[in-house]
Amino acid sequence: MTDSTLEVRAIKREDFDAWRPLWDGYNRFYGRFDATALPEHITRTTWSRFFDGYEPMHAIIAKRGQHMLGLVHFLYHRSTTMEGPICYLQDLFTVEAARGQGVGRALIEAVYAHAKASNSSRVYWHTHETNLTAMRLYDDVAEKPGFVMYRKNL
Repeated sequence: MTDSTLEVRAIKREDFDAWRPLWDGYNRFYGRFDATALPEHITRTTWSRFFDGYEPMHAIIAKRGQHMLGLVHFLYHRSTTMEGPICYLQDLFTVEAARGQGVGRALIEAVYAHAKASNSSRVYWHTHETNLTAMRLYDDVAEKPGFVMYRKNL
């Protein structure tokens, strides 16, 4: 593999040290490194779920040579309106230097392929309304159904 080749693959246990800066960057992007920072045990639990066969959570990374450029985490769940599982793309992040180079698109396409192979008929996600750069990509690879999200922390 040359340095110009983008490798997109499932995460491996030995990827933790390279994955962690991406995970931290993702959380920093969404402001989770202030008073509401994720506790270390949440990061460790998230990591362990990727390798637990009983968990519906998955992770794919993108790298060029030895440089990890992006990550995507996704999970499957049931729906009241579909027979098969639905795929929720929960986290997508690329390092700033790799943005606009097809890394995010390649990660989304990898989720689409995984979902299709898992008999899922839909992949969906949401993003913050200020994430305009990402929304340009999302508008190109998916449709915006018009739903508004509500939530209440308990």
